[in-house]
Amino acid sequence: MHAEIIAVGSELLLGQIVNTNAQFMSKVLADMGINVFFHTVVGDNAARLKAAIEIAENRADMIIFSGGLGPTKDDLTKETIAAHLNRKLITDVRAMESIEAYFNRVGRTMSENNRKQALVIEGSEVLPNDHGMAPGMIIPVKNHIYMLFPGPPKEMEPMFLTYARPSIMNKLQVQEKIISRVLRFFGIGESQLETEIDDLIVGQTNPTIAPLAGDGEVTLRITAKHQSEGAAKELIDYTERLILNRVGEYFYGYDETSLMSELSKLLKEKQLTIAAAESLTGGMFEKELTSIPGAGSLLMGGVVCYHPKVKQNVLHVKEETIAQHGVVSAECAKELAENVASLMHADIGISFTGVAGPEELEGKPAGTVFIGIKIKDQPTKVEELKLGGNRTSIRIRTVQHGCNYLLKSI
Repeated sequence: MHAEIIAVGSELLLGQIVNTNAQFMSKVLADMGINVFFHTVVGDNAARLKAAIEIAENRADMIIFSGGLGPTKDDLTKETIAAHLNRKLITDVRAMESIEAYFNRVGRTMSENNRKQALVIEGSEVLPNDHGMAPGMIIPVKNHIYMLFPGPPKEMEPMFLTYARPSIMNKLQVQEKIISRVLRFFGIGESQLETEIDDLIVGQTNPTIAPLAGDGEVTLRITAKHQSEGAAKELIDYTERLILNRVGEYFYGYDETSLMSELSKLLKEKQLTIAAAESLTGGMFEKELTSIPGAGSLLMGGVVCYHPKVKQNVLHVKEETIAQHGVVSAECAKELAENVASLMHADIGISFTGVAGPEELEGKPAGTVFIGIKIKDQPTKVEELKLGGNRTSIRIRTVQHGCNYLLKSI
């Protein structure tokens, strides 16, 4: 089964919003064993949408639409598809009742154009919208399956998972269980990782191995198919062991986790507190940590110490340290980490100092970074990095490296 996703909306072409729907649906379909070979974006224009449908019919069995099901005149997806399939639009009673109930509940008068959202293509399987008004549709026609979803992700995603996915699996009479697991790696590039496991990728059949480079990290998705879910997991377990035997030193977690999430879990498990002194990262480390529930029991506090006087007067970095070595130095990072841990009465102190760029600082090029780590009852360590990229990417990767060093050190 080959699928094509057609996102409808001029706002996508104007760059006003990002097409996250295609990303979401592609991921779910891949887990179901359905190949997505094309993504198409078309504006709110009936002629261009019709042309996109005709192209998709020549290269896909399943054509999935998102957007254009709203109440306004430029919402024309179902009208265009109905005309293309030579079918009528009819009012779905359940959808109409749901829309009327919503307006009664919020005490607003329903305008006439809201009735348009209850229209569905004749002969379609109607997918309820539990988080909005316009229902979705599945329409099998000869050798194609047409699927229509509302554009807002908060409506589309639960509709797809709750109603569309089971319906697709039933229609395709899928007997196999399709199980996926994502392995996450940091500190190794995509090309190096692929080189290390190249023979496993080349020889893959079931499970399959799909590498993907992320923002400073690399993931491997292992997908197995089997009539038994337990057997599929065993296939994944075996492949995972083969992979980690080669690149396990870079592995840090599974699926949708992150370096900061893993660090937070480890700190909770070990009942350790932390404090941060942040120069070039400007509070990014603490912001990421406090975005995770339960961070209040972990983070004692921190100091954003951009100016040398703050490093001296607040964090007590010695004047001679700055005079002899500068603020972008291992010596400064060491004192920052030790002193912030002491001042905040934390088990761990971490510091970030360096050059985010674009200009040099103290004769050191952009991307020069020092991370200090002080863990109670352990000697202070300082890690030096030479990072590439722009100012933003250097700061993001600095925080990632800080998390990774802490995970390994703790």
